[in-house]
Amino acid sequence: MIHQNINVALIGNPNVGKTSVFNQLTGLNQQVGNYPGITVEKKIGFCKLPHNIKANILDLPGTYSLNASSIDENVVIELLLNKNDKLYPDVALVVTDVENLKRNLLLFTQIKDLEIPTILVINMADRMESKGISLDIPYLEEQLKTKIALISSRKSQGIEELKNLIVTYKSISAEPCLNASIIDKEYFNNLQKAFPDQLLYKLWLVITQDVNFLNLERKEIQGPFTKSHTELKRLQQQETIKRYQFINDVLKVGLNVDSSVAKDFRSKLDRVLTHKFWGYIIFFVILFVIFQSIFDWSSVPMDFIDSTFATLSTMAAEHLPEGILTDLISQGIIPGIGGILIFIPQIAFLFLFISILEESGYMSRVVFIMDKIMRRFGLSGKSVVPLISGTACAIPAIMATRNIENWKERLITILVTPFTTCSARLPVYAIIIALVIPNHRVLGFLNLQGLTLMLLYLLGFGMAIFSAYVLNRVMKISGKTFFVVEMPNYKLPLFKNVAINVIEKTKAFISGAGKIILAISIILWFLASYGPGEKFKNAETIINTQANNHSLSKTELNNRVAAFKLENSYIGIMGKTIEPVISPLGYDWKIGIAIISSFAAREVFVGTLATIYSVGGTDNETTIKNKMESEIHPITGTKIFNFATGISLLLFYAFALQCASTLAITKKETNSWKWPLGQLVFMSSFAYLTALVAFQILK
Repeated sequence: MIHQNINVALIGNPNVGKTSVFNQLTGLNQQVGNYPGITVEKKIGFCKLPHNIKANILDLPGTYSLNASSIDENVVIELLLNKNDKLYPDVALVVTDVENLKRNLLLFTQIKDLEIPTILVINMADRMESKGISLDIPYLEEQLKTKIALISSRKSQGIEELKNLIVTYKSISAEPCLNASIIDKEYFNNLQKAFPDQLLYKLWLVITQDVNFLNLERKEIQGPFTKSHTELKRLQQQETIKRYQFINDVLKVGLNVDSSVAKDFRSKLDRVLTHKFWGYIIFFVILFVIFQSIFDWSSVPMDFIDSTFATLSTMAAEHLPEGILTDLISQGIIPGIGGILIFIPQIAFLFLFISILEESGYMSRVVFIMDKIMRRFGLSGKSVVPLISGTACAIPAIMATRNIENWKERLITILVTPFTTCSARLPVYAIIIALVIPNHRVLGFLNLQGLTLMLLYLLGFGMAIFSAYVLNRVMKISGKTFFVVEMPNYKLPLFKNVAINVIEKTKAFISGAGKIILAISIILWFLASYGPGEKFKNAETIINTQANNHSLSKTELNNRVAAFKLENSYIGIMGKTIEPVISPLGYDWKIGIAIISSFAAREVFVGTLATIYSVGGTDNETTIKNKMESEIHPITGTKIFNFATGISLLLFYAFALQCASTLAITKKETNSWKWPLGQLVFMSSFAYLTALVAFQILK
């Protein structure tokens, strides 16, 4: 990051189009990471401004005010109070929604009190005419002591004007809109006298929030200025009232709404989508369409990727010089990477549908209707957000629990979220379903493979709910919270936002999984290509001397030698050691190795089998799916991946934790190893027992 770049902080309430503004300013020039010391997602983008000026655009978590009620909201306050932070803003862009200007301006007036140059960005200007809204911009700028950018991020209107305002941020007044100290003049006057070099409103935030970046000992402030929690809350309420009085006075002149023009489309649609019966039916139908489409639309690109990597393995083996490096590339790296890239189409389609639901405003309706169900199982309606976002990845989903105020509800949500089917399970589900579930249609439109995938997602969600119910009964932690959710306006999803979201999340999945798979593929190739003892070294002699091999062709004989070597390699010995434990589930030692290696990341399962089968055979042109399909049990002579084994594997991965990163994030969020270790033991044991019962019944 270039030090002389302008730091621009995007701040605003949830659902004001802040992400759309961020995408308009930065495009694909974004980075996603975590704030130092905490696990709340941040986005940093880079933007070229007029006059060859560059800016770092920081997208902060949504917050309704600087009176934080959750951990993620604290992120905003901590940054705005810490001038030593390298991302401390030179200018703040407070993004507002033209239809909710009154509520949005509360946060704006608070940030102005911090004397940071602040630009008021009024978004969704394209809706003003249909809603009968008119604004007196010069009057608003004068009263709010700022510059206003009237934009439509959806239609890319006003973005260039906004960039010009950012460049001239030094000319924007940093003077507060109103003096919040009037709520208790004596108290604030004494506070200012005691600390004349400090900004008064910053002192007030240090007293009322759990932050301190003023280089002061908290006891220095809380000595003579200590107030009870009740007194502080009362003063905060008085401050909010004063601010809204000011905002109301300004908007009486600066904002005009012709109510006769506004249309009531949203309320009519809400009556259907949040209906106590039809709301659930519609949600179920949407899920059904999504999972049917994931299998139907992705089949062609998946087949292309699968055959391409099989061809690449063959080309590498034929055209590169013979030796260890060529074997590593053709039998280790290419099959391992190909075993995960084949699932990019399905993962991209999943992210596409989730992005569309979020962009349209429908996801908030899902959260609302699910609250009634969540309450019965000891969860908050806010728990639905982590559970739904867990379909992408459990790690950010567990981070998202930080907006749940009650510790018991938050802890239960953290512990049960890994049951939700994440995108890392999708490669495992997809390959096993393709092997054991017929690609047939019922009634002309019902794809059995898509239906199976949907049932697995519902099974994971159902297990999360059931586990929450049990934990709610077992845990002796009291407390209850009220559920409040904002219903954003419906809107057609913005193609640019959806595209950026799909590209960024798919790219993050590939880069994150790719590093792990590449490392594991190299390790597995080595373990499968070398072995101790005489059996491995003399494999060719041993196979040639066996009487039943004399009539075999050269290709068949080579395959026997390769298979014998694999069984007596390091990885074969490891697999044979654990085989007695997993054989009751219907798994052979190769599947056992894949399960163990996939603890690093679930999606490694397929890449591991691709590497093992590539080392164990001489036919590089055969795709990973065909190799798995033709794998035969040496004793029974039946297919390894039959219906019973396939269902057993699907259930095992539906319930097993199988993710080291999830354990790490659970430890970080709960600040204890007790909970993640309990998570691991319970989920692994339950997965084993379920898979065992399923195989024994179905075999």
